[in-house]
Amino acid sequence: MSDAGAPVVLRAEGLQRRFRMGREQVQVLQGADLVLRAGETVAVMGRSGAGKSTLLHLLGLLDRPDEGRLQLDGVATAGLSRGARARLRNRLVGFVFQFYHLLPELNALENVLLPRRIAHGPLRWMSERRAAREQARTLLDELGLADRARHRPSRLSGGERQRVAIARALVSRPRLLLCDEPTGNLDERTSEVIADQLFDLSARHGTTLVLVTHDRDFAARAGRLLWLHDGRLQPLDPGPRPPETTGKTGVPRALQSPP
Repeated sequence: MSDAGAPVVLRAEGLQRRFRMGREQVQVLQGADLVLRAGETVAVMGRSGAGKSTLLHLLGLLDRPDEGRLQLDGVATAGLSRGARARLRNRLVGFVFQFYHLLPELNALENVLLPRRIAHGPLRWMSERRAAREQARTLLDELGLADRARHRPSRLSGGERQRVAIARALVSRPRLLLCDEPTGNLDERTSEVIADQLFDLSARHGTTLVLVTHDRDFAARAGRLLWLHDGRLQPLDPGPRPPETTGKTGVPRALQSPP
């Protein structure tokens, strides 16, 4: 958990999001508040359909709230143009999704380099590409993929693809890393490896980590636990509990039997 005095990376106040389904409007978020500080690790849990992915899309500037305010690294995002939002997102936010979203025609190294190439543009990329490639190779090496850099996604296992996605998310040294069910498509053993690597890399790179997960053991490793219920975020205490309120795994009863 980060120091309470650490710089604020993200501040969200009263986020609301509605979607139209036929003739009806469905209110998904109803006033979600969140403050994230540098180096913090936060897990968000909730029932299916609670709006967890919607929340991440708002925090990462992939979508806009219907109401509420969002500041990212001190920048108020409400009035930003689409291009300005994209540039801010590219510079400050990394994403890891459940289904990887790697480009099949590119090899692992090329997939990792994509955010840097987009950020620099074709002219500046010519002078920056050597340093960027070294950084990408270092990340792949840290994730145990040094010998898979030239392999396309079709030749990688699910766990290897997810590690490539993690390297891609970190290559621009983002302030904020958003992970949407990063182990949801993996077997138990591979999930444990990915979880270890996410928390380790986040700590070593000083990146604020927010993860959405249904894996209660994975969530319990975060410094702060939040439950998304009725469109709002509620804190869950990950600390020690008396025996009558703590299950056999040490996970708070609130996590085992959510409200």
